[in-house]
Amino acid sequence: MVIFVGTKVDKKMVQIRQSNEEDAEVITGFQIKMALETENMVLDPETVSQGVLNVYRNPGKGKYVVAVEGEQIIGGLLLTYEWSDWRNNTVVWIQSVYVLPGFRKRGVFNALYETVKSMVNEDPSFAGIRLYVDRTNHNAQKVYKKSGMNGDHYQVFEWMK
Repeated sequence: MVIFVGTKVDKKMVQIRQSNEEDAEVITGFQIKMALETENMVLDPETVSQGVLNVYRNPGKGKYVVAVEGEQIIGGLLLTYEWSDWRNNTVVWIQSVYVLPGFRKRGVFNALYETVKSMVNEDPSFAGIRLYVDRTNHNAQKVYKKSGMNGDHYQVFEWMK
């Protein structure tokens, strides 16, 4: 499924589209910047680049959706999928959200989110949307709450090698 939506963001036309492998360098840069900014984590560029390419080359892993103003990708996110036996449907996870600093607080995330939400609403095989956010990323939490999501129900635990 190719997503392509034109929407006004802060009085400018922004296109929301499914990303393609030509965007890999930009997406890789977004991931590296996001990790440093949100978790003070320095990622290995080669590992991230291979991880991003792996998504493009193996669509079952997910897909990137980007916001484009003119020719510039100004934001993006990764969609991945979780099977829910409780719902007998798929839950869409939003991950790796990044908007360039100069474009924040202009509705870019909201445009991306509303596009994903419409996609989920239109497809009966999807049960809903989830995302996780670092506990210390209070700005992102405010944005997600403003978009109508809530973080009251689940807490995420992890073990990472």
